[in-house]
Amino acid sequence: MNVVIFGKGFGKPLQINLSGRSAAAFIVLIAGFLASAMFGAGYWYSAQTGSGLSKSEVATLSGELVVQKDEIAETRQQTEDTLDALAINIGQMNARVIRLDALGRRLTEMADLEDGEFDFNADPAIGGPEEAYAAGSTIAVPEFLTAMTALGNQLDNREAQLGVLEGVLSNQNLSARVYPEGRPVQSGWMSSYFGRRTDPFTGKPANHQGVDFAGKLGAEIIAVADGVVTWSSDRYGFGNLVEINHGNGYATRYAHNSENLVAVGDEVRKGQTVALMGKTGRATGPNLHFEVLRNGQRVNPVSFIRQSD
Repeated sequence: MNVVIFGKGFGKPLQINLSGRSAAAFIVLIAGFLASAMFGAGYWYSAQTGSGLSKSEVATLSGELVVQKDEIAETRQQTEDTLDALAINIGQMNARVIRLDALGRRLTEMADLEDGEFDFNADPAIGGPEEAYAAGSTIAVPEFLTAMTALGNQLDNREAQLGVLEGVLSNQNLSARVYPEGRPVQSGWMSSYFGRRTDPFTGKPANHQGVDFAGKLGAEIIAVADGVVTWSSDRYGFGNLVEINHGNGYATRYAHNSENLVAVGDEVRKGQTVALMGKTGRATGPNLHFEVLRNGQRVNPVSFIRQSD
């Protein structure tokens, strides 16, 4: 086998005579070289154009992917923070509602409203036709937060207003409990009125500074208002006397008692038994001498007694 090689480096064509095994080896060598060249060219071409993207484009996309991952992580964290804030706000609003319910129940009791008129243990009754929202209408998170803030402000305002109302009702109830009103005995009849009368011991005209209730010995004598005991002992003419200061310039006296059941400094409630009826002091028989004082001056108790009728 003759192989002729032409080239500028050669003065004349180079002729190589191959025969037998030499010719076969040469053919194998040439075939291997061509295969290697084709494989290398194919690999390079596949690396550059096989995916349709260059290395620079792949690097750009990889960088954008990293940025997008960071943005997703930041958005997820912001969403979690928003949900945490909403949970805190809802918890605070729920606590306000619980306080308002408790305050409403107290006000219902203080105002003597009928049972069932205001039931703070049940949802309020509501009604009205249902109007569908427009398709696709939604509430954005900022709008929702704004609405929750406005509702929280309304709850604060209502709580403050109800607190003021509770204070007013409390003062009214307190004033009602410390205002002398009602009969100082549960049984018995009024045997002597306030003003001029004939003294039962001298038979002469005299000024009576209270009213008398005749009754049975040992009958219960009750306080006509809340107050503090300022006297509980014997006093000339009165016998055993209990005096109670009710505040706001009012005081009451209960005299001729067979026994005093309270001591000086005791706090008493309206309707509480403070003494037992007797005939101590200037008394012709078992009776209660009852006086009402306003700013230190004795006034007619009848008007206070009749106000409870």
